[in-house]
This record gives sequence, structure tokens and C-alpha cells, in this order.
Amino acid sequence: MAYTAVISLLQTIEQLQQRNPLLIQGQTAQIIESLRDTAEYFQKTLEETSKIKVDPAMMKYLEGKIRAAANEVEDVVELKICQIKGLSWIIGVAREVLLKNLLPSVEKIEATKIEVVQIVSDFSKNEPANETQTRNSLIGSSSRSNAMPNLGDAIVGLDDDLTKIIERLIGSPSALEIVTISGMGGIGKTTLARQAYDHLAIRYRFDIRAWVTISHEFHIRDVLLACLHCISMTCHKSDQDQLIKSIDNIYDRSDDDQLAVLLQRKLKCRRYLLVVDDIWSMDTWDTMTRIFPDDDNGSRILLTTRQKEVAIYANPDSPPHEMNLLTLDESWKLLHDKVFGAEHLDVPKLEDIGKQIAEKCQGLPLTILVIAGHLSNIARTLESWEDVSKTISAIVASDPDKCLGVLGLSYNNLPNQLKPCFLSMGAFPKDFEVDACRLIQLWIAEGFIRTERRKSLEEVAKDYLEDLITRNLIMVRRRRWNGEIKACGMHDLLRDFCLREAEMTKFMHVMRTDPQIPTLETRKHDVRRFSFHTKTYSNDCFKLSPVLARSFYFFGEFIVPPSLSPKFDLLSRFKLLRVLDIFHHKFSSFPIEMPKLIHLRYLAVASEGNLPASISELQNLQTLIYRQIRMHDRAAILPGKIWAVTNLRHIHLEKSSYLSSPKSITGILTRRMDHALGMSNLEEFSTLCFSSCTSEVFSGIPNLRRLSIRETPSESSRKHMRECVIDMSTLGNLEALKCFYNPHSKHYQSNSIKRIVFPTSLKRLNLSGSHFPWEDISSLVMLPNLEELKLKSNACHGEVWRLTDEEKFKRLKFFLISWTNLKHWDASSDNFPHLQRLVLKNCIYLEKIPEDLGEICPLESIELHDCSTSTEVSARRIKEEQENLGNDILKVLINKSLIQKTKDSSPILDIKRKFDEQATKLSGMWDVLLDNIFGSSTAQ
Repeated sequence: MAYTAVISLLQTIEQLQQRNPLLIQGQTAQIIESLRDTAEYFQKTLEETSKIKVDPAMMKYLEGKIRAAANEVEDVVELKICQIKGLSWIIGVAREVLLKNLLPSVEKIEATKIEVVQIVSDFSKNEPANETQTRNSLIGSSSRSNAMPNLGDAIVGLDDDLTKIIERLIGSPSALEIVTISGMGGIGKTTLARQAYDHLAIRYRFDIRAWVTISHEFHIRDVLLACLHCISMTCHKSDQDQLIKSIDNIYDRSDDDQLAVLLQRKLKCRRYLLVVDDIWSMDTWDTMTRIFPDDDNGSRILLTTRQKEVAIYANPDSPPHEMNLLTLDESWKLLHDKVFGAEHLDVPKLEDIGKQIAEKCQGLPLTILVIAGHLSNIARTLESWEDVSKTISAIVASDPDKCLGVLGLSYNNLPNQLKPCFLSMGAFPKDFEVDACRLIQLWIAEGFIRTERRKSLEEVAKDYLEDLITRNLIMVRRRRWNGEIKACGMHDLLRDFCLREAEMTKFMHVMRTDPQIPTLETRKHDVRRFSFHTKTYSNDCFKLSPVLARSFYFFGEFIVPPSLSPKFDLLSRFKLLRVLDIFHHKFSSFPIEMPKLIHLRYLAVASEGNLPASISELQNLQTLIYRQIRMHDRAAILPGKIWAVTNLRHIHLEKSSYLSSPKSITGILTRRMDHALGMSNLEEFSTLCFSSCTSEVFSGIPNLRRLSIRETPSESSRKHMRECVIDMSTLGNLEALKCFYNPHSKHYQSNSIKRIVFPTSLKRLNLSGSHFPWEDISSLVMLPNLEELKLKSNACHGEVWRLTDEEKFKRLKFFLISWTNLKHWDASSDNFPHLQRLVLKNCIYLEKIPEDLGEICPLESIELHDCSTSTEVSARRIKEEQENLGNDILKVLINKSLIQKTKDSSPILDIKRKFDEQATKLSGMWDVLLDNIFGSSTAQ
């Protein structure tokens, strides 16, 4: 993609200027500034041309020229950075090498700029599309209608939706109301709107009904004409052809203002329904909304859109009606009805395979109708339908205009900066659930995100993700309690389009299991990103991939011959690699060639042993994900030189890891560095061992926002470790903290939360296995910003927790307690004034929930998972009391696993509970006795 290539070049130039100020001087500085100006011109050109109607062939040629020029210059810059790295101490020589190699590239990109200027000037000479043709396409249909299979009466699964829409159209208020429907392309928005438009109750209710479909090239004149034609044809059923000709003559002589006045006159004092189908932007709505009068007579505008934010913008006071995907039963019914028609045949031999086919359509009516059309033309045999079940993606792709072309409208309407983010989803396998944080880190590493005023890269990337979700191009798989996106994915049909577009634009090449996909040997070597979903042999993969590749994703089995590990020197070919993500392979030791890939920004790898000191060579590394294997009870040890990797933003380590103080290696590294050691850009660290939670370590990561710490078995066996103070007060930006203690430690009685000094910035706290006394938890009321508190796996110990009137969790909104021996909990609504969600898991000893918690005004739900029967009874009683008081917001959800149901039915449950209590007390007494006799160093 041209835009992606230009943004990446701009980032590379900015990085070169910021990190090599001594190198970028004199003529070299002038050359770099000239490259920057040209790249910014290309960016502006691509943004402006995306907003106008341009000949597709010419636009493709223009983008190809810009992409090639930007890629070539960036290749030269990054390759030369690799070469002059060893000459950095001879600045003059390094500057001459860079200048000598840049001059030819500058000449080429300037020549490309001249050609682009000429092409852009030719765009303005293009004549606008024929007005009459555009107008006719707006009346009751659109150009996309010809491409889409006819949904007709395919209202399966939409009965409830239709009822809700009808109620909103004919109900109160009397003022003009905007009713909005949102959902992804092909989900049935237009079908639902059409069913409502033609409904008998609607026909009787409204004096005037008009339907207009908005096109991408929106012109207000076209909408005005479409509305007037629609109204005229509704009012004069006979001799419509002659009427249209006479109306055309009148309307063609009127300007836009005159047409607007004429339309308002026709609608004035009449109760009207206007359907605005497939609107794409807020600007379009702003232009339209001033035309339609509000006479307080119950008129309505029904609006459909693929973009949720447009629906909310049109009517911020009423939530949009969001279309959901069909259930399996609804999908099968729609497929059955479309294949067998009015016959409604009973086909037991095809039902099982038919449901499998319906399930693979993932609830999208558009896909189901395309597949139904195919099934209607083949033999109704089990073998034929089994073949269809195996090749659904190929069937959809065989007629792209019917399905993929419809989704292409959503893609083509995306702003340039969102297109690479959308296409990058094709890197992940089918049905893959992508962690949202990980996706954002990849977008940043790939260079898709540029900083915006007063926003970090992560904040901009989150906005991009939310935008793609509101446009129904990415689906949310899981959310946090507060609505934050935790994991996301993509519908199979959208993924097929994504892969097709990525190949066509040379954005990415994906190796899949499909035999039709060409091998790398037959591909042109001008693709920069590669994703492998199949069994991959490292020899074949790396020898066939272009040396200028920027990204490798390996999701399938990755096979490395023993002769190549640990050296793995095939990697050294890819000097410009930015992203290396190897999911399933475990190296016997960390490959020694990896630290030579100095442009790496994102590295995910697993191996035995600790990370080598050479990791410090990766000065551009932003995200490090390292899974250390075969380290059972010992902490992994991070090399001290990792403090020199100052651009690190995220560290994810599966094992609890020891990090030495930056002061311990200052003398080694600072002699060759111009600044103090520290990872000031680091925002996330997971997982740090308790021994590394020192003031010296925290001072080196002052801007940390998320931290996870875990106690190793060796730490938990030493009593003095549990008595050390962990002072986090210097982490003034820390918002999320997870603390994992060893729940089986014999020294749990010496635990105290008072030995941890939390920063006041903390918003989310997760404690596990800590065995803190309940009165210690009460001290957390001192954290003024705490919104989420999770107490897991015996995080607290004791049978009673009493909160005084003065102990108030003033901002706590989410509270979870799981696996505890708590019996009596005394609290009032004043202790949790802003609590929204209470979750209790495996609280088998808890007698009841404090009844006064039901009085908390913001409380939305109480969830119980495998809790005692008496606790469930108290939850139901709270709900009943609130319902009697008129509070129908509070929800109580009770879930019991099959195992818990069996336990509850056991007559010896009470005996077992009492035995467990006595065993816990005796174990604690025995540990104390041993410590008194032999000392705290006793191992057994």
C-alpha cells in the first residue's frame, strides 16, 4: 500500500534525525529534509485523492509509483544504517557513506514527484458522473443492489428486530425522531428497513414515505432529486414514465436551494417517513438534516449505516438498533428456506451437513444467501453438500461481486490510516482471538501509527481499533467490565476479503493450507510482510523470502533443522526485519543471530535458558515477548545490559524474572552512552520477581503503567522475603498491578499488605495467594483512584471482614472475591458508593452478601459462581427487595458448575468443610512450631 509505505518512510526519517543528530548535518541534513518534504507531499496527495472520484486504473498506477519510490528510499536509509553502525565513531566517514548512497535515491524520488504532480493535475480535468444516472441509482436502491443477492423476504431471525423498529417509528414522541440501525455489511440492515417501510402499520401511519440510498460520492442535489421523485411517484401511481419526464424538466431548471425549498413544502405539515439507507459519514448527515422539517406531528427518519459512530451522531439521545448475527438455528432455517423454497421439504439426510454449512457462514445472511444460491444449483446429495462444506471460502471468492464486493465498500470508505490496520488482521489464522494489547503493539511496530497532538502511540492505536469496531470491520470477542476491548477477531467473510486485498495491494503474503495459494517461489519479491499458517521449514521459508522483508509471523509448526540451531544464521539475511513472531517453536537456546537484526521492533520467541546480554544490540526494540522453558522453580535472569534498550515499551516474560539494579552495570555501559541508564519508555512489565522490586529498579522504569510481579518458590520459602517492604510510590504513572504470591508458602501468616507501598495513581489491583488479613484489605481505601479490585486464590485469610463507616472505597466500580474462607462479611452501601459489579467465585463458606449492598445506586450486577446456597439465597433476596422498590436495573447471575452441583448434593459436604478448616489451622500451627524449634531457614 502506498500510504503505508509513505508513513513508514516518514517514521524512518524522523527516527534517523532524532537518534543521529551528529550524522545529519550539512549537505546530509539538506538531503534528509528534502526527502521528508517529498514524503509529506505524497502523504497529502494520497489523502486528498482518496476523497475524490478518480479513474481506478490511474489511481492504481499512481499508488504503485509512490509505493515503489517510498520503499526504495527507505530500503537505502535502513540498509546504510546497518552498514555505518560500525563507523559511528568516525562521524565524518559515516556521513559521507550515507550521503553517497542517498543521492541516487533522491534523484529517483524527485522524478517520481514530478510525475505525480502531473497525474494529480490531470485528475481535475475529469468530468463528474452523469447526474441523471446517479439520481436514478438513489431512488429506492443503489449501485450495490445489483451486486448483492436479493434478500427479499429473508427476515429469518429478525422478527424481534422488526417489532422494535416498528414501535420506535409509530410510538412517542411527537417530535421528529431519528431511528438508527447499525451493523456490518451484509447483515440485513436494508432488509430490516425495507420490511419496516412496507409494513401495513407504517403505511397507515405516515402520509408520505420516501426512500433514498446514499452513495459514496454524496451530492446533496442527488438526494433532493431522489426524495422528490420518490414522493411524486408515491402520490401519482399511474403513468409514472410520463410523469418522471415532466418532473425532470421542472427539476433540472432548479438549483439546489430551490429544490430544498420545494421538498420542504411537500413535507410541511405532513407526517412523513424517510428512509436514508447506507449513510457513510457524519458530514453527509450534517448536510441532510437541515432539509427535513419538524412539525411535531410524529414524523420519522429511519437511517441505516455500517458505522456505529454515525448512528450515534445522528441521534445521541437514543442508542442505535444494532444488528446481531444469526444463531445456528436461524442460519439453518434461512439456508433451508432459500434452497428448498416454498416446498419446505423435510430433508433429514441433509440436515446435519446443512447445519455444518450454516455454522461456517457464521451467522451472516449475505454469506448464507450466496451459499444457498450455490446449493440450489447442485445435486441434493450428501456428497455434494459435503464438498460445499469444505470449500465455502472458495465458493464465496468465486463470485467476488456478490459478497466480497459488498464488503469492499466498507474498506474503500476507510480513511487511509485505517486500511493497513484492517489488512493486518489477515496475518492471523481463521477464528484466531487476537489480544487487543498485542494487536496495538504490532501496529506500532509495523509503523502504521503516527503520533497525534497530546496523544501517545498507544492512545492513537486504541482510537484506530475502536474506529474499525464501530465500522463493523473488526469484531469484539471479549471486553473488560468497563467496556475496554480485551480481545477481538474477524468474521470469516471479512477475513477472506482482507486476504484478497492484501495480496492485490502487495501488502502481505499469507501462506495457508489452501492448495490453490501459490508458493513463495512463484511470488514477486516486492512484498514486505509474510504470515505462515502451515507447517513451515525454516530453510525453505527464509531462502525463498525477499531479503527486504519487514515482518514474519509463524503460526503453524516451525521446523528448524538441528544443524541450524542455535546459530540459526539464515536470519542474518533479513537485516531490515521489524517484526518477528514465532508462536509454537521452542529453540534449544536463544538464536545468536537474532540480536544482529538491529531494526527489530517486535520480537516474540521461546527458548531454553536466559536471554543473552547481546539483546542490548536491539536498540529499536519496542516489544519483547519471551517464553523461557524448562525453568521450574527458579527465576529467569534478565541480562543487566537490557537497561541499554531504551526504546522498550513492553516486556512480557512468562516466567518470574530477576532484573538487577541499573546501578550495578552503570560503570560498564555509561562510558559509551550519552545519557543515564533507564528504560523511561517502558509502560508494561510482566513478570518481575519480588527480589527485583527495589527502589533502584523502579527508578529506572519511572513511566511504568502496568506491572505484574510473582513470587518464586525459592522466595516464598524464605520468611525474611515476606517481611521486606516493597515501595512503589515512585511509580507515579502505574495504573494496573498484579501481585501473585505462592499460596502454599508456610510463611503465609507473616504476610501483610502494609509492607507494600502502593502509588496513589493505581486504578486496578489484582492480588492472588497472598493470605492477607481482611483488615489489611480495608487499608486499600487510602488509594484514591482504585476502580478495580480482584482478590483471588486465598488472597485474603480469615473468617470475618468488618468494614467501619469510615472505610470507604470511594471510586471502586468492580470487586471480585474468589477462593476464600470468608464466612461473615459486614458492610454497607456507604463502604462501596460507586460499585457497579460484584463477582463472587467459589466462596463456599460465605453465609450471605451484606443486604445493604443492594442500596448502592450504581450497582448493576451481582454474579455468583459456585458459591454456597445461602449466599445465592441472599443475592436473590437483595434483587427482590430492589425490584419492590422499583429498581429493575440490578441483575443477579448465578452459575453452578456440574462439579459444584455434585458437591452440593453430597451429604458429607459439611463434614469435609470442617475437616478442611481444621487441617488449615493445624498446618499453620505446625509451621510456627518448626520455626520456633529449628529457625526460619528450615527447608523441610
